Amino acid sequence: MKDSQCIFCKLANGEIPTNTIYEDADFRVILDAAPATKGHALILPKEHYANLFELPEDLAEKAIVLAKKMAVNMKDKLDCDGVNIVQNNGETAGQTVFHFHIHIIPRYKDDGQVIGWKPTSPTEEEFTAIKNALV
Repeated sequence: MKDSQCIFCKLANGEIPTNTIYEDADFRVILDAAPATKGHALILPKEHYANLFELPEDLAEKAIVLAKKMAVNMKDKLDCDGVNIVQNNGETAGQTVFHFHIHIIPRYKDDGQVIGWKPTSPTEEEFTAIKNALV
């Protein structure tokens, strides 16, 4: 199903011109219009899923395999030093467009980009409580 109001549905299905670098029956991979680095791309499913929680497992599997394929291609063709694969779910997690997508961000020495978090220091009791909640 597609969402007629979703910009990423329109991009993924060719309704809006893009710099497409890969396409198959399920996905379109485009260069990001406001890239973090040279080669920053987005993997977009052609069907609308707001986030990872809505994405069917078979498409999630295909998406991560495609992310690897794109990262290997970027390392080979763009000679980048590394690659960030970023996928955000929910506004609090940094998601700004509510159509599942994966950022593939080639990284170059001294590119000035910072993707990270501030480490915390949970106590052993907190680790135990979290582990018990999750198992």
